[in-house]
Amino acid sequence: MPSRPNILLITSDQQRADCFGFENPHVRTPHIDGLAREGTRFSACITPNLVCQPARASILTGLLPLTHGVWDNGIDLDPHVGERGFAGTLARAGYRTAFVGKAHFATKATFRPTGTPECRSSGARYGPEWVGPYMGFEHVELAVLGHFDNPCPVERPPVGHYERWLYSRAPEEEVERLYRASLRPGVGATQTWHSALPVEWHSSSWIAERAIHWLEGRDRSRPFCMWVSFPDPHQPFDCPAPWSFLYDPKSVPLPGDRRRDLERRPWWYKATLEGTPRLADPGMRELRAKVSRIPDQSDEQLAHMTANYYGMISLIDHNVGRILEALEAHGLAQNTLVVFTTDHGEMLGNHGLYLKGPWPLEDLLRVGLIARGPGVKRGQVIAEPVSTLDLAPSFCDYAGVSAVADLQGKTLRSMLEGGSETRAAAWSEWHVHPARCGVELKLRTVRTRRYKCTFELESGAGELYDLQNDPGEMTNLFDDPGYRRVRNELEAMMRARPGRMRDDLAEPIGIA
Repeated sequence: MPSRPNILLITSDQQRADCFGFENPHVRTPHIDGLAREGTRFSACITPNLVCQPARASILTGLLPLTHGVWDNGIDLDPHVGERGFAGTLARAGYRTAFVGKAHFATKATFRPTGTPECRSSGARYGPEWVGPYMGFEHVELAVLGHFDNPCPVERPPVGHYERWLYSRAPEEEVERLYRASLRPGVGATQTWHSALPVEWHSSSWIAERAIHWLEGRDRSRPFCMWVSFPDPHQPFDCPAPWSFLYDPKSVPLPGDRRRDLERRPWWYKATLEGTPRLADPGMRELRAKVSRIPDQSDEQLAHMTANYYGMISLIDHNVGRILEALEAHGLAQNTLVVFTTDHGEMLGNHGLYLKGPWPLEDLLRVGLIARGPGVKRGQVIAEPVSTLDLAPSFCDYAGVSAVADLQGKTLRSMLEGGSETRAAAWSEWHVHPARCGVELKLRTVRTRRYKCTFELESGAGELYDLQNDPGEMTNLFDDPGYRRVRNELEAMMRARPGRMRDDLAEPIGIA
């Protein structure tokens, strides 16, 4: 057994922090709950960005978006930057590194071919025999699309290892018919149906299967670092049976405040909901609008959407259990640091909002972060403000190697092992491109244990919430004279953001 611990990072996509059994008894996640009981979870972890590509690039690199350069979706991570992330660093230090699932380090829905294995117009160049290297991972098996309606239709030939495998199960027409067919009549909930695709063909099942296969066949003379990345519960909410029937919509709790309360929010909430994406390609403009907007849902429709969302999470949990069982079966559990998290959250109807957008409410900003492994304290819940930005330096710390670059995250090891370390704040940032919703924004968020403040740098507007007394974020204190001192302190923290920002931010080459 290697003296250095193995590292297994498991992520979902767009999972709310309150959608685990340990926070929400209505959600069934027994295997992830077990990780939390046997290890440590962070109750105030935030994402460095509210959408996929920047958040995932930050997990890999340990850098904030305005430093690694992926400042919105549609901007590819520079491979030279990606290769200096935790995977490349550990590979150079003797670790065997692998990635299975949704990477999204590069843009899928591109305006034109870009040459990456994730580009829907270029992926066919990477045949079935291609398994890396990619962004520091020596072995790669990609689920490029995961879902086939949002945002990319399947190309011919299909892009990605999973997509090629899926389209080998049956004729193309039958695969697509099963995926889009619903096993139960719907109630009109947007992007929601009980997919007839067999569960064994689903991306969550395939990803677990391939991760287990890699674990069984790996080079046992070297420690490993593997990232297993599930594309769910990202919309569309297309859960397969039997998981789509696990939750009765009539019993699913709905948000207490489902009204779109824009009068409580800064100006950009309304502007981004009503703006038109500014894209040169009319077809891409229509696709962006389709992907980003969900109309108001009735309570019945929201309940069906939520039930399917929960089902997708429980299917992931089931497959996490399969992977954890494989660790046990191969004698790896005791010497493997297992981490579960996600890239960002989901509004799911709270405040009348759906999916994601430039709304740094806790529904989107806060994410689950759970760790179990050698030296990690059991049953510990930590309320310090941390970030998924902290994973890269943590993995380097556990591996006993120095990061190539000056990372903006900080290792979590001391806290995981029961230390008394405290954190003043965590940061999130997003320069929103007008291609997203017709509005250009420069958002910077700082979160402490008690407060959270977002500044829109161009207009000077913002929002400030006292999370201790107002966990539902109903009262914006940004312009309240009684909180002027708090706001000034948080602004100073925001401007003291660690690290250098890039001056050469690239323009988007696609939408997602």
